[in-house]
Amino acid sequence: MKLTPLDGNSQKLDGGAMFGNAPRALWSRYLAPDEANRVPLACRCLLVETAGQRILLETGIGAFFSPEMRERYGVVEAQHVLLDALAEQGLSDADIDVVILSHLHFDHAGGLLAAWDGGPARLLFPNARFVAGRAAWQRALTPHARDRASFVPELIALLQASDRLVLSDGEMPDCLPQDWRFHVSHGHTPGMLLTEIPTPAGPLLFAADLIPGAPWVHVPITMGYDRYPEMLIDEKQALLEGLLLREGGLFFTHDPHQADGRLVRDSKGRFSVTAWG
Repeated sequence: MKLTPLDGNSQKLDGGAMFGNAPRALWSRYLAPDEANRVPLACRCLLVETAGQRILLETGIGAFFSPEMRERYGVVEAQHVLLDALAEQGLSDADIDVVILSHLHFDHAGGLLAAWDGGPARLLFPNARFVAGRAAWQRALTPHARDRASFVPELIALLQASDRLVLSDGEMPDCLPQDWRFHVSHGHTPGMLLTEIPTPAGPLLFAADLIPGAPWVHVPITMGYDRYPEMLIDEKQALLEGLLLREGGLFFTHDPHQADGRLVRDSKGRFSVTAWG
């Protein structure tokens, strides 16, 4: 099995929104804000090549936004960075067999769409099946007013029409290795799938927006985007406790500085990560 982190388009978002009720004096030590109070964020994906399959965990934000919307949402690059990253591996989107979507927010699924060219939205990854949580899919179909802007209606329609959408309530579908595992989280958004991959170094958890980067490993730190912060904290605590017992690690989608880390806990009971592998 070969695991390759792939960069997608990067983004800048408001630091206060990314760190919830943590004060700026604290979170600015984690990620330095710019003059507009925005912090740098990755939209990182993970390519897993195993047993004759190429499995991509998420697609990042992509480049589907028009120039005006790209500016509004702080997307840095105009080109589709994930496609460039795949090309560096000698691959294209057509070579991917399965795409796992932890949830359908545009910064995790927007890379499924071709770069903006002024025409209709176009779905990439023509040979892939798309795995998502059933509750996450239902949320995308009928979003709440609070998170409606986080979904791309054109993408949802294209996925629905593709006949390649695979929904899971937490069970591992036949198109994925049966020794993998899903954890289901509801604190950030309903039905978010967190993929746990067994590796020789220990289980690696694709932490999605439960733990977007190393600063959020600290249990009380949440995002303003989380719908139920207290639920998320409880989910995080339980998941980290179990992962620590199995000497596992975390893969981060949004951390601009590190892709992954091995979970550790200090003498005061505080979680953090060290080098993975």
